[in-house]
Amino acid sequence: MELVLDRAYFKEGTDGTLFRSNTFLCHTIELPWNNNKRNVSCIPEGTYEVEPRFSKRFKHHLHIKGIQNRRLILFHPANNALKELEGCIAPVTYLGGIGKGVYSRDAMQKLLSLVYQAKDRKETVLLTIKSQNYEHSRTL
Repeated sequence: MELVLDRAYFKEGTDGTLFRSNTFLCHTIELPWNNNKRNVSCIPEGTYEVEPRFSKRFKHHLHIKGIQNRRLILFHPANNALKELEGCIAPVTYLGGIGKGVYSRDAMQKLLSLVYQAKDRKETVLLTIKSQNYEHSRTL
């Protein structure tokens, strides 16, 4: 299964739209691009493997693997990128401003359900991240 995240970069944060097979799943919020620096930047565009994960802090969430110079980048619930994220991606039901969203837990449950179903079918889950606002996107 492939998930595609179309991003729009802004100084205050990164907003995105997540699709599966050209079908809208949810919106996303992330930190602004800051040269892939730990804890203060969203991750680079590219294709990454996604695996289910469980922790005491986030309960069921998703681990995004294979990111150069970064580790433990996750999909987990959050509604304010600057206050609640350190490089991770938060799925949200609605965008409420740049880097802000609402009903993140609902969007996370929807995403988890799809990933667990794909894993039950023994499918690899890939996340492809790309820009949707090329005139404002960062230089790769």
